[in-house]
Amino acid sequence: MENQVKLTKLASCAGCGAKVGAGTLCQLLEGFATHTDPKLLVGYDKSDDASVYAVSEELAIVQTTDFFPPIVDDPFMYGQIAATNALSDVYAMGGEPKLALNIMCIPEKMEQHTVQEILRGGYAKAYEAGAIITGGHTIHGAEPIYGLAVTGFVHPDRLWRNCGAQPGDVLVLTKPLGVGILTTAAKAELVDATLLHKLYDQMSTLNKYAHDVLVKYSVHACTDVTGFALLGHSLEMAQGSGVTLHVQVAGLSYHQEAYEMASMGFIPAGAYRNREFAEAHVKVVGDVPLPLQDICYDPQTSGGLLCALPEAEAAACLAELQKIAPAASIIGYVTEQLDAEIYLE
Repeated sequence: MENQVKLTKLASCAGCGAKVGAGTLCQLLEGFATHTDPKLLVGYDKSDDASVYAVSEELAIVQTTDFFPPIVDDPFMYGQIAATNALSDVYAMGGEPKLALNIMCIPEKMEQHTVQEILRGGYAKAYEAGAIITGGHTIHGAEPIYGLAVTGFVHPDRLWRNCGAQPGDVLVLTKPLGVGILTTAAKAELVDATLLHKLYDQMSTLNKYAHDVLVKYSVHACTDVTGFALLGHSLEMAQGSGVTLHVQVAGLSYHQEAYEMASMGFIPAGAYRNREFAEAHVKVVGDVPLPLQDICYDPQTSGGLLCALPEAEAAACLAELQKIAPAASIIGYVTEQLDAEIYLE
């Protein structure tokens, strides 16, 4: 649908590229006094994707929130992508979304139809996920913002965290990389309509379907790859697990056009923040071209699930994943901790 208001022109940055850098976030949280509760299974101490609180021996609630400025001009698609991205954190914890609340900021001059289309997009994805949007909060502001606060359920014994990777595990990623670079290039009108719609479809694809496959296997650790990029989120997994992750670029699934755009210098600001945060912990082994490194630092909007699971289960898991996520791939493996948390090979 064509929209009179160019949503992306109303925002200074787009999608998960607007995310505060991981290094800055650590500084902002430094020194905070925290309270403990034996029923709080997951807080923010390990940089996990959501908080988890045990209600009973068989039920825990998963809570998260995510919102960002427009990454597309179509308001319905913007709503879908923002909702998909917010719901993803629940899937990354092994849970299922159940309830959600809208979070919205609208400029004074935004047309009613545009607002309704954004909300309609969010409702459509929540419904697809099996969750119910029960209300929310809206304010006026200079730039449009939309997202969700989501509550999901998970069995405490089947909870996934980002800090359980074990030596011998294989790393699987379920969506291709390069979204941030390509949406940056799109602002300069260097990305054709066919590729853009392919990116929109990818960003609006729920991680529900990958989650529903992964729950059949022995997932030791899981996270979704979003604003901190593949290497930022991999670093959190490695540090939390006390291991080294070997990311093998030969196995990476990425948009070839992103490589071309990165070679031309179309790198989002978030990628530089991600590199600044993670680079000291990444050891580049062999000849990894700079554009491919940039793709690994590229902030993803509504990216795929990154999981660590036993090597013995990896082939069967990947074969099943590729039936619903053809770009899913084995991208590396896990060893005991070496002289760097990440080996980029």
